[in-house]
Amino acid sequence: MATMNLLQAVNNALDIAMADNRRVICLGEDVGKFGGVFRATSHLQEKYGRERCFNTPLTEQGIAGFAIGLAAQGSVPVAEIQFADYIFPAFDQLVNEAAKFRYRSGNEFNVAGLTIRTPYGGGIAGGLYHSQSPESYFCHTPGLKVVVPSTPYQAKGLLLAAIRDPNPILFFEPKRLYRAAQGEVPEDDYELPLGRAEVVREGDDITLVAWGAQMDYLRQAAELAEADGISCELIDLRTLLPWDEETLAASVSKTGRLIVSHEAPRTGGFAGEICAAIQERCFLSLEAPICRVTGLDTPFPLVHEKEYLPDQLKVYEAIKATVSY
Repeated sequence: MATMNLLQAVNNALDIAMADNRRVICLGEDVGKFGGVFRATSHLQEKYGRERCFNTPLTEQGIAGFAIGLAAQGSVPVAEIQFADYIFPAFDQLVNEAAKFRYRSGNEFNVAGLTIRTPYGGGIAGGLYHSQSPESYFCHTPGLKVVVPSTPYQAKGLLLAAIRDPNPILFFEPKRLYRAAQGEVPEDDYELPLGRAEVVREGDDITLVAWGAQMDYLRQAAELAEADGISCELIDLRTLLPWDEETLAASVSKTGRLIVSHEAPRTGGFAGEICAAIQERCFLSLEAPICRVTGLDTPFPLVHEKEYLPDQLKVYEAIKATVSY
């Protein structure tokens, strides 16, 4: 075991994947000698050469298109989009090409080795162009998988699983936690299952579910609620597409209450999908309406970032209101 922050865990996973499989290639803006804007690919070019870790032109559509081409001919590309806010020029390539590659060919060819890494979310005073959480756009697209880790341990295990998964995957990394989150991480190669949530903490009165950076706020809110005698069950979804409906439904059937929290705006956010699915399955077990604690339906602000982001106090207030409904 070694103590790593989330950024180091990502770098370690990439290092292991490249050492294990010569077809693994890292590409993106400044990912070579510079190591990317957050240094996630530091030292990989020195270790594996310019042919396997290289800079691309500043064009997200080009990065995605080139990565799709690499995957189609048998390489295993891990492409970095510098910020998730910049992924939209590549949207057509990802949802119209990568997601449909296998289906349109009748399973004769695919882009199984494609992984797109990108840092998402707020908390670093990045303003409206460096703070967005666009995961729900891609969760509407059959053929893709969407993965969001919340700890260094998860980041390494889920990224290794994503790189080796036979489907194109979007891997959203919570940039606020890159250096803030630290934990014990096995130095050896390991994978965590995609599509399976983690029950972080068991409880009896209410279920709290989130993913990525929002899990930190849920833990703090649960501690505040515990002082009031409220027992919270915490679930980290980890994978949004496909998401672990079974684990969440089992929890809500036990607690009778659910709060879903994410940084993205409320309207059209992935919380809406979770709420709809859980009320269909757990309607007779619910003791209160399902509650969403989310970002606001506005562009992401700069000076009002703290007011915009859902935090432990907003979740705590939602817990009290739901339990006392």
